[in-house]
Amino acid sequence: MDFEKGQYGYDLEILQKHYSTIELVAGASRIVMIPELQGRVMTSTTNGSDGFSFGWVNHEIFQSQKLSKQFNPFGGEERFWIGPEGGQFSYYFDYGKPMQMENWRVPAAIDTMPWEVIEANQETATFQKAFNLDNYSGTNFQMEVTRRVTIIDPIEISDFLPIELDKSIKAVAYESLNQLKNSGSTDWNEQTGMPSIWMLSMYQPSPEVTIVVPYKKDSEGPVVTDDYFGKVPAERIKSEDGFIYFKADGKLRSKIGVSPERAIPVLGSYDPVNKALTILICLLDMASNKYVNSSWEEVQEAPFKGDAINAYNDGPLENGGQLGPFYELESSSSAAELKMGEIKTHIQRTFHFEGSEEALSPIAEKLLGVSIDQLTNALT
Repeated sequence: MDFEKGQYGYDLEILQKHYSTIELVAGASRIVMIPELQGRVMTSTTNGSDGFSFGWVNHEIFQSQKLSKQFNPFGGEERFWIGPEGGQFSYYFDYGKPMQMENWRVPAAIDTMPWEVIEANQETATFQKAFNLDNYSGTNFQMEVTRRVTIIDPIEISDFLPIELDKSIKAVAYESLNQLKNSGSTDWNEQTGMPSIWMLSMYQPSPEVTIVVPYKKDSEGPVVTDDYFGKVPAERIKSEDGFIYFKADGKLRSKIGVSPERAIPVLGSYDPVNKALTILICLLDMASNKYVNSSWEEVQEAPFKGDAINAYNDGPLENGGQLGPFYELESSSSAAELKMGEIKTHIQRTFHFEGSEEALSPIAEKLLGVSIDQLTNALT
C-alpha cells in the first residue's frame, strides 16, 4: 500500500528501512520509537498507518545516511536531552570557543549513540545508557539514563485527565518516565555545574499553528523570556491574562521560556489545518527553583535561573540553511543536585486529539484555559 507524506505509514516505512523500530499499540493508536536514537518517540498517530503523523521526521537525513559531527536533526516528537545548552556549564560547546552556531554541537550520547533496550512489549518500552559528558568548564560527569515510554489507551485518558472525550474524538497518548543518575565518584553542585533532564517534542508545523503556554499571573518576575535568538517580533507573540500565544509556522527561528516561578505544568498547540490539538503535561519540581540557564553566553551571572517550560519555532539560519522546519514544546526538570548514586526523575505526558473544533474546544478550555476559537484567532 502506498502512503502519502504526512501519514504515519509513510514515516514508519522510511524509519524501518534504516533502523530497528519498536511500536506501541492501543486500539488504533500507535507510537514508534528507535532504540538506536536514544529510544526517542519518532511519531504517533490516532488512526493506524493511514492516520496523520504528529511527529516531525526528517526524511532527507534518513535517506542520505550521512551523519554530521555537529548535530543530526533526525526529528522525533519526544527526545531526551541534557541541559543546559549555553553558559559556563553547557554540554554543547567546547571550552574557550565562542557560543555561536558554528561551534555548537550535540553530544553523541543524545544524538547518534544507540541505547540498550531493557524491556519491550506492546504497551511499554524501557531504554538505558551510561555515558560521560564534559561541560564547558571542563568538569566530567558520569551519567546513567533510564527512559520508559508507555502508551495510554484512549479509553483510559479520563484516568489521567479531568475530561470526558466526545465519541467523535480520535486520540493517541503516552507517558515517558526519564531518570538521570549520578553514576560517578563526585557530587553534582552549583560549583561543578548541575545537569537537567530536557525533553524536546518536535511536531509538524503549518502556517496557522499556535502554541499556548499558560502562566501564573500572580507570581513575581518576567512573564516570558523571548530573546533566546533575538527578540520575537510582536506579531508572533502575545501575552495576556495568564496566557502566552506563540506562532509555530516553522518560518522564523525563535524561542520562548517561562520561569519555574511562573510556570504551570501544561502547554499545548492547535493546528487548524489538520484539526489537531496537542497537550503536553509535565512534572514540575515544586521543591526547587533551580533550573539551568540555556542562554548562549560564555559566562552567565545566574546559571541556575533558567526556564522550566520552553517552546521553539524553527526557521532559516544565518547561513541560509534550516534544521527543519518544525516546532517544539519543551519541558525541563530542575537542576540535578545529586550526590553519588542519587537519581533525578522527570515525567512527561503527551496527548494528541483530532476532531471538529466544537468537540475539541471543551478539551482546550478544561486543560489549557482557552477555547479553540481563542487559539485560532490569538495572533491574527
